[in-house]
Amino acid sequence: MPERARPVARPIVASAARLVTAETSTLHRPSNVLPRAEEVLAICAHPDDESFGLGAVLAALSEQGARVRLLCFTHGEASTLGDTDRPLGEVRTEELEAAANTLGVMAVTLHGYPDGHLFDVALEELTALVDEESAGAGLLLAFDEGGITGHPDHVRATQAALAFAASRGLPVLGWALPEVVAAQLNTELGTGFVGRRPEELDFAVEVDRASQRAAIARHASQSGDNPVLWRRLELLDTSEHLRWLLAPTE
Repeated sequence: MPERARPVARPIVASAARLVTAETSTLHRPSNVLPRAEEVLAICAHPDDESFGLGAVLAALSEQGARVRLLCFTHGEASTLGDTDRPLGEVRTEELEAAANTLGVMAVTLHGYPDGHLFDVALEELTALVDEESAGAGLLLAFDEGGITGHPDHVRATQAALAFAASRGLPVLGWALPEVVAAQLNTELGTGFVGRRPEELDFAVEVDRASQRAAIARHASQSGDNPVLWRRLELLDTSEHLRWLLAPTE
C-alpha cells in the first residue's frame, strides 16, 4: 500500500540508548506515564499485531500528540483463522489499513515477506527496511523479546528493531505481559505466552481500550473466533505493560 507523506521531526526522547539486561536492571516501581516522543515507529510481523497487541499503546501515543507510523513485514496470509473467498493476504491488507486509521497511525508500510518465514530472511535485510522508515523517529515500539506468544515472526521483527536501534542509539520500547497474565493464559488455553516479572516491567499504564477494540473489529477475519485475544484483554482490563529493550540514557 502506498505510504502517506510524513514530516520529519526532531525526537524528544534521548537519542542514546543502552541494552537492558538482568545485570543492568534494578528493582523499581513501573511508571504510569508513557514516554513522550514527537514521532514513533512501530514494527510488527503481521496485520493485526498492531491492533491485537500494540493497539491500546499506539492509540495512547497518538492521543498524546506523537506522530505514529507502522512497519509490517508480512501480509499474514498463513493464518488459520478467517473464512474468505478472496486471498487472505489481500483481505488482511485492507483490514490493516482500516485498523491503522482507527488507531491514529499516520502511515503504514507493508512488505510481502512470506508469513511464518521471517527467520529465512537475513536480519540485515529486515534491519535495512527499518532504517528506510526511521527518519524522524525518536522511539521504536515492538513486541517484547520472545515475541510475547513465542511466534518466530514476532521474535524476528523485534530482532530487526533492536539491531537497527542499537546501531543508531535509539530507544526501543517493548510491549510486554506480566508473568501472572501469561501464566493464566497458558494454563487456561494451552498457549505459550512469555511473561515478565514485576521488576522487569518499566511501565504499567492505564489505557482506554475503545480505539483498540474498534481497530480489532476492523480485523474481522481474525478477531471473530479468537478466544485467546478476548481472554487476554479481559485479564489485562485497563492496563498495559511495557519494558525498555533499549533504554534511553541521559
